[in-house]
This record gives sequence, structure tokens and C-alpha cells, in this order.
Amino acid sequence: MARQDWKSAFGAATPSQDLETQLAGQLLVAMPSLRDPNFAGSVIVLCAHSAGGAMGLILNHSIPRLTFEELLKQVGVEPLPPQRSIRLVNGGPVEESRGFVLHSGEWKAEGSLPIEGGYALTANLDILKAIASGGGPRQGLLALGYAGWGAGQLESEIARNDWLSVPADDDLLFGGEDATRWRRALAKLHIDPLLLSGEAGHA
Repeated sequence: MARQDWKSAFGAATPSQDLETQLAGQLLVAMPSLRDPNFAGSVIVLCAHSAGGAMGLILNHSIPRLTFEELLKQVGVEPLPPQRSIRLVNGGPVEESRGFVLHSGEWKAEGSLPIEGGYALTANLDILKAIASGGGPRQGLLALGYAGWGAGQLESEIARNDWLSVPADDDLLFGGEDATRWRRALAKLHIDPLLLSGEAGHA
């Protein structure tokens, strides 16, 4: 992802804040048959889901050419260097210039969106300032962009066997390497990726 000005990426309302939760808090794990380059091999946390649509963040698409400190410089957040950092991911192909912090739910700010399972989504500079100062939520990651589905679109993809669903946990959201996240999510379902068939399956 090219360098750009992320100043406008924070402070706007979190998308889909009015959505009810159905699969919210679950992880979507891409089936091998899903060939869309935006989502192949991806693990997505669903932040909001209702009959009107869905919104989520891809968890395992890293951004190797941008660091947390570099992003803080661009948005004017201090101190620098930060007292702590969180990892950055490309959260999806929609609005890639917008930033969202997925984090543990014990910390909240105005506008934070609660997510099933004890998590939250925040899209303002306050959370970046708190993390840079050594505070903020216990765990978190920063996603640039998000994945979005219109009414009925995600349900159609699930029925087409594009996705498996698995409950989220701290390790799959925040722990380990991005390169192993897809296999670790399948392992939670006791699935060997080499043995995957075209049949749908859900946790």
C-alpha cells in the first residue's frame, strides 16, 4: 500500500453502527474455492451484521511498508516514538484511507462500537493517543479499510460455501503471525486445510 495522508482516516463515524448483531463477533474463514484476490486465504472478523448488510476487518493481510510510528507521524499523534505499538493490517478493499482500531472491550471512547465477545471498534484519534502514551486497550490492531457486504450478499456467499464461521478469540484476533492465522482458524474447527471439501460447515 502506497504512503498517503491518513489525517482524514480517523474521527468519522464507524460504518454500520446501526446494524444489529447476528454473526457479529464471529470470524469468517475463506474456503480454498474463494478466488477473489481481495479475500483469498483471508480471516475476517465480522464487526456488524444484520439483514441490511455486514461490515468486517481482514485480520491477516499485513501492511509491510507502513509502521505504527510512521502512521502516528502522519496523523500528528505524539509521543514519538510511541511507548507501545499495535500491528497494522489492510482491513479490506472499502475506504482504504480510513482507519479502525479493533481492540479489547475494557477500553471505550465516544463512538466506540461494541462487538460480541468482549471486543470493540473505535475510529478516532483518542485511541491512538492513548496507545502511543502507553495506555489504551489491553489488546488491539489498526486496520486501514474494511470489508463490506450489501443486504443478503454475505448470506449468499456463505450458502455458496465461500466461508466457514468460527468464534473469535484473543489469539486469532491479536496473537501469532498473520501467515498462520488462516490455518489456526481452521484448526479451531478441527479442520485440516488439505482435506477441505466443497461442503459448507459452521462452528
